[in-house]
Amino acid sequence: MRAFACFITFLILSTSLLAQPGNRFSVDDKKAIKLYAEAEQNYAIGLSNEADDLLNKALSREPKFGEALILKAQIQQDKGNTEEAINLLTQTVDISPSKFHGVAYFLADLELREGEYDNAKQHYELFLKFSRDSHPNRDRAHVGIASCDFAAVAKANPVPFNPINLGPGVNSEEAEYFPGITADGNSLLYTRLVKTNGVYSGFQEDFYISSKADEKWGEGLAVRDINTVQNEGAPSLSADGQVLIFTACESIDGWGDYQGKGSCDLFFTRRQGKRWIKPENLGIVNSYKWESQPSFSADGKTLYFVQGTMTGRGMESQDIFVSQLGDNGWSKPEKIKGFVNTDMEEESVMIHPDGKTLYFASNGHPGMGGLDLFVSKLQDDGTWGTPRNLGYPINTGGDENSILVGPDGQLAMFASNREGGFGDLDLYSFELPKEVAAEAVSYVKGTVMDSLSFKFLDARFELIDTQAGELAVESYSNSGDGSFLVCLPPGKNYALNVDKPGYLFYSKSFQLAEGLSEPLEMEVLLQKIKPGASIVLENVFFDTDSYELKPSSKAELLKLVEWMKNNPQVTIEIGGHTDDVGSDQDNLVLSQKRAESVVAFVVNAGIDQSRMVAKGYGETTPKSSNETAIGRAKNRRTEFKILKN
Repeated sequence: MRAFACFITFLILSTSLLAQPGNRFSVDDKKAIKLYAEAEQNYAIGLSNEADDLLNKALSREPKFGEALILKAQIQQDKGNTEEAINLLTQTVDISPSKFHGVAYFLADLELREGEYDNAKQHYELFLKFSRDSHPNRDRAHVGIASCDFAAVAKANPVPFNPINLGPGVNSEEAEYFPGITADGNSLLYTRLVKTNGVYSGFQEDFYISSKADEKWGEGLAVRDINTVQNEGAPSLSADGQVLIFTACESIDGWGDYQGKGSCDLFFTRRQGKRWIKPENLGIVNSYKWESQPSFSADGKTLYFVQGTMTGRGMESQDIFVSQLGDNGWSKPEKIKGFVNTDMEEESVMIHPDGKTLYFASNGHPGMGGLDLFVSKLQDDGTWGTPRNLGYPINTGGDENSILVGPDGQLAMFASNREGGFGDLDLYSFELPKEVAAEAVSYVKGTVMDSLSFKFLDARFELIDTQAGELAVESYSNSGDGSFLVCLPPGKNYALNVDKPGYLFYSKSFQLAEGLSEPLEMEVLLQKIKPGASIVLENVFFDTDSYELKPSSKAELLKLVEWMKNNPQVTIEIGGHTDDVGSDQDNLVLSQKRAESVVAFVVNAGIDQSRMVAKGYGETTPKSSNETAIGRAKNRRTEFKILKN
């Protein structure tokens, strides 16, 4: 129990400050005090049963020995006897509400978790009545009162919830948590707490990956390229499964496999073929503080993560931060703006592939007790809106975290130690209520190859939202198998551009229909630069009977300009082509003017006109039949061809 587990020292200290000089305890019986001191020593070295016996003797002499009741409550809570712990703390508060108001706060936390909302509210209010205005837990107590009101209503109005265990391929007798999944839903990466007899005895965190076949998850395999004898955890897998950002907690001098900057840092690795390259520290993203639980946006531009400060009392100032990836690398992290972060704890952040739905865990917003799961939506001004609790029984009086929401916006995964699992924490899937679901996204997947040898290529690709004129995704295909996969919102028109040094770039336009469930798959064949090689500029557009370029052509033409600058030795022909609607002469003139418009744009962007020739072909070189609308659309095109290399 997060709020209760380490409060004994704090409570004893706070109550002793209220005692009269020379009297640390709430009783005067020296024998009882001596027995209590011995109990404290035994508890400190793990002898809980012996400590409990000593406390019983002390309490037999002084039944209203508050400090003894507190320590006895801690021992009962350690054993999982929450009901008895609550009973003992209630006795303590009843001895002197003013003296033991600090106990009332922690008692209220326990009662909230156990669903005793009226009692919890009463004890939060008691704490507020007697605590100083400067007390650090006053704000938390106000949240606690709001949580009591929220939880009572939520429990009376449960949301649909039917968690399904992911099965023995993923789960084991050990703990599995922090899942990450690719956009096609076929690869699941997660953390497992494994037993070890290596450098560290006991347990350590490692990564495992499972693949889906016939709607079942296969056996999870250790990611040996990354796992070490130390801890690796909280992974964030990119939508295409090619990039992994994760947490490693290594010493500041880099002892071990990774070079760290602080208590825990974020690291980056990329797949080359079927292997992962050596992880690198994310640099400016990290600090001397605790950075963990990353979530990488589907467009590859934004990283969300949790930053906290470790102190002797545990983790403090735990908030969600964000960093942007630009031409010069990652930006200096900032707290996300809006209503998500509180003065308490936020963690387990997850940005959905729609780019505007944020899931996270927090105990700083009204909830069921402990950490609850929430959702927040991105507002028009770039801030995050008021969080919404996912509801009961998704959230309970315990700690909920480690949530993942799939591309369809409705299927979620989380870790739970509920009964019926394979042991400890298991990963489960469940359907989110519509009110807290994200928008569905689709995806495009493909393979990049040499057009002649069919050798797989690692190439840079860009996906551009042609209506908005904005870059949606920029990434690279896998060098081993040429594959790429990207998440995209449906219902938009996109331009795909793929390029690699020594090759012509590839151009393709397509639309993702609203509610598309099946992925769009494509094979990208790159041609080597040589005279005669040509491609169609599929994202250059004109209105009917017009040679004025449409604004949606700009992104494609800037790509041509960039390619020309990177290949200064090349001379090209820009060819205009039409369908057979209209007279031959009119079509010839129109195609010539369209080719000249493209050349003029490229020249105005800084390319020497001597490197380009504009030629109109009219309707003389069709690529398809003019008998159909689809065929005529294919014949209306702009091409560029290599004249000289």
